[in-house]
Parts: sequence; structure tokens; C-alpha cells
Amino acid sequence: MSLLNKHQGALERLAERGRSRSLLKAHGCDFSSNDYLALTTAPELRLAAENALQRGVGMGAGGSRLLRGNDPEHEALEEEAAKLFGAERTLFFGGGYNANLAMFSTLPQNGDLVLHDSLIHASAHDGIKLGSAQSMAFRHNQVEDALDRIKQWREQGGTGRIWLACESLYSMDGDQAPIRELVELADQHDAFLLVDEAHATGVLGEGGRGLAAEFEGRENVISLHTCGKALGASGALVCGPSVMIDYLINRARAFIYATAPSPLVAAIVRASLQLVQNQPQRRGQLADLVAHANAEMERLCGQKGSGTHILPFLIGDDKRTMRIAKALQETGYDIRGIRPPTVPRGTSRLRIALTLHASKADVSSMFEVLAEEMDLVPS
Repeated sequence: MSLLNKHQGALERLAERGRSRSLLKAHGCDFSSNDYLALTTAPELRLAAENALQRGVGMGAGGSRLLRGNDPEHEALEEEAAKLFGAERTLFFGGGYNANLAMFSTLPQNGDLVLHDSLIHASAHDGIKLGSAQSMAFRHNQVEDALDRIKQWREQGGTGRIWLACESLYSMDGDQAPIRELVELADQHDAFLLVDEAHATGVLGEGGRGLAAEFEGRENVISLHTCGKALGASGALVCGPSVMIDYLINRARAFIYATAPSPLVAAIVRASLQLVQNQPQRRGQLADLVAHANAEMERLCGQKGSGTHILPFLIGDDKRTMRIAKALQETGYDIRGIRPPTVPRGTSRLRIALTLHASKADVSSMFEVLAEEMDLVPS
């Protein structure tokens, strides 16, 4: 018996269920990336990279931040980002996954409760598993259910700190969290609120500072701003009280044992944060595109949109979802199908991401093709 049989069998079962994954090259009109403001190819960021190289900024850090990998570009970025987002301190990570892993595995303590939205990102779940706190989910965006869970936990003897966790804009549904109500709930129960702003940073909130911008700087609010989506680069910034940043530096294994992010990338993120502030017209153009796309999806395909730049088009069946996605790709529209376990069973969908790489004409044409394919591809 081959040593590979068990894994090969598992792959074959995934294929039978329409859940096999493979790497696809980017092609066609972009309706799948998170490059919402089209900054990945912005000449301003290219120039920032060139200038950084000319002044001697390194492409690699050469070690962890706690060894020799701490670079002036990291520190400059963290200082500028703290001012921009209104936080006491920030800490730069190599990516959002590592940042969530660090926060959820390190900050909640033994005896605490992580009370999270049921649709929180996989990286948060993985961090929770590595930590010592208890965890419990509340129904998506249902603050009353979160309150009931808190009461239930206290009645069962829970005495520790509560850590409420949510995304400000959900990556697969495109809907917004009730941030103000969650902040109020945190205040009422002496809890912390952890907000993942990944898909809002750069796009939503005052100055593109995210949907929790007005609450940044509070003692009980910690936010995560990823840099690889609308900011067009890579990495992630954890924003919060100074004591929490120091605690992560001292205790978070995902920070301590990781090679520091590229100083060159830190320089590019610095430029991107400035660009987002200096070119608000990009957010305006995206908002116009969002309004057009939501209207066209309902007009041509009969589904009401999310109202944001993330438009889920629900299909349900895994295999049909992937067949329609493939048909759209072959027609020149880069749209990807999303299946369980990324989304709940029975909710397979096309995740339509709106970016400034597409025009209103592109959007209308794409929905016309989608409407036709929905009639052609059987359930």
C-alpha cells in the first residue's frame, strides 16, 4: 500500500463533492481580488518602492523583530499608523492571518471567554484553538444573542474577562457588523472588543479608517487593519493600548518566532496609507461602482445585493456554483466560487468583489452573462 493512498483518497472524495481546490492564474476582468482601490499597480506605490531601495531600505529583515530584524521602517510605519487610526500603539505583522493568530492565542487568558460572531474568520478560530480561553459563538450580527451568551456563561460560573470578536465587514457576505452596539455591550460587561477591519480598511469609515474608526484609542478596543487588500501591499497592523502591544511583543509566539516583515513592504505600506488619505476620489469612484453593481445584480439576476463592495451571489449547490464560476471565467470574468467549509453548508456562492480594475460597463456585461449562465447551467 502506498504511503500516499490515504491523502489521495481524501482528495478524490473532495472532488466527488465538488469541493476540490486548485490554483488558478489571474486572468480576465478582476471580480475576485481584494485590491478594491486598484493600488497594487499604482505608480505612486511603485515609486515609493524605488525610493526606498535607493535610500538603502532592505528587501528582507534578516531575522525576527526581537533579534536583528527590527528596522526603522517598521517603527516609522507603526508610529504613523497609530496617528492615522487614532490608536495608542500599533504592531506590524507579516499578514492578517498571523496577526489574528497572535491576538486570539495570546491576549485572552485562562478563565476568560472569547465570544465571537459565528462568521468570524478562520484565522481567529485557529488562534482561539491555540489559546487557553473558553470560546463561544453568537448568531451572526445578533447583539441580543451575544448578551444572552454572556448571561449564560456567567450563570454557569464564568468569572473571567470577556473578549467580543467580530469583523467590521464580512468577507463572504459583504454585510457590516453592528459596531456601536457591540462597543456598548463591551462597555456594559467590562469586556474587550476585537474588530477585524480587513475588508473595510482603506475603503469605509472616515478617511478610509474603517468602520470602528470613532472607537479607536479606547482602552477596550483592539483593531486589525490588513495591508494586503485595499492598501495594495501586504502585512497587517494591530492597533490598541500600549500595554496590549507590549504583551504581544513579549508573549505572542506568532510574533516572537516569525521573521519580521520586509522593511521594503513597510515603506510601501507607509506610502499607501498616505495615498489613501490624499486621494479620496478613489473611494468615491468605488462607491459609485458599488451602487451601480448592486442595482444591476437585482435588475438582471433578481438577487438583492449586500450594498458593499463584496457581493455574494448565492447558488447553494457546490458543483453548480463551480460550473457557473468556470463559465464566467471562460467568458473573461475572473469570478471564483466559494464552497464549504469557507461558507456554511448549502450556501455555496460566487463571491463578486468590486475593484477599480472594472468599469460600470464591465459590471453590467458581467451580470448579463451571469443571468444567462444561471438559466443554462442546471441545478
